[in-house]
Amino acid sequence: MTLIDTLNRPLRDLRISVTDRCNFRCVYCMPKEIFGPDYQFLKRDQILTFEEITRLARIFASHGVRKIRLTGGEPLVRRDLHLLISMLSSIPDLDLTLTTNGALLAKQARALKEAGLKRVTVSLDSLDNQVFKAMNDVDFAVENVLAGMDAAAEAGLTPVKVNMVVKRGLNESSILPMARYFREKGYILRFIEYMDVGHSNGWRMNDVVPAAEIIKMINAEMPVEPLDANYQGEVAERWRYKDGSGEVGVIASVTQAFCGTCNRARLSAEGKLYTCLFAIKGHDFRDMLRGGATDEELSREIARVWGKRADRYSELRSENTTSLPKVEMSHIGG
Repeated sequence: MTLIDTLNRPLRDLRISVTDRCNFRCVYCMPKEIFGPDYQFLKRDQILTFEEITRLARIFASHGVRKIRLTGGEPLVRRDLHLLISMLSSIPDLDLTLTTNGALLAKQARALKEAGLKRVTVSLDSLDNQVFKAMNDVDFAVENVLAGMDAAAEAGLTPVKVNMVVKRGLNESSILPMARYFREKGYILRFIEYMDVGHSNGWRMNDVVPAAEIIKMINAEMPVEPLDANYQGEVAERWRYKDGSGEVGVIASVTQAFCGTCNRARLSAEGKLYTCLFAIKGHDFRDMLRGGATDEELSREIARVWGKRADRYSELRSENTTSLPKVEMSHIGG
């Protein structure tokens, strides 16, 4: 049974964070001054087990979810993740994907594919090592991320998609080099407007490079034309290179809010369900799972939470809303 919220939006997409830990300290997500050596990450018994995740995923699928994306933190730091993928891949008619920073992808790509993963999206914010290292803040080289992408492509985790968060004054000079490189490689590049997720990244509107500006910059050198969305609720605005050499996308959640078609729910590593990326609080399913709740009870609670959903943060964004308490990106994976 498909669930509909108060704004008539169906539940189709579930993002599952498998860990709040990451091996990067990206300045727009997990800056070192907040997530330093003394930061208290979740303990092992606090995060959902693979069996608990799979049980919830099956119930979500019964409510119409057709796509599950595994996130983090960095999902590939979760031990034996391929075992979870194998469990999830047994759910019928499910598009199973994963977003990663690519640091561990070269070693794991084949096992992930064999376990049943369909494809991957890799985050990369510049091809310039100096810029990229300044952003990941752990001195990790671009070449290693590119090797992970190539390993994913060779394993059949295709099409490989690449996400670039653009922050003014930091990496907008990398827009055209990234577009040129991935156009040649045949990987699908998406530019993401810098967002005010959580409170640790010091977001300011002045730091946002609007999607329209990005497309104008690309079009001046490599002419593009708009493409239709692949499906209702797709967040990326798609553009095709006019010479037929591929496509590029922009995710403009700041300047062109798409709340009206948002069909996503997010499950945090500790089992809290969030109905918006910018949510103030989540709904605890871990206690229900571990307290003996039946599948029917879990199903009813999912239906109740989604049924009263009225989130449209990006459409309401202002100086007042950006100061509201919000869950950190590292807990729900974007």
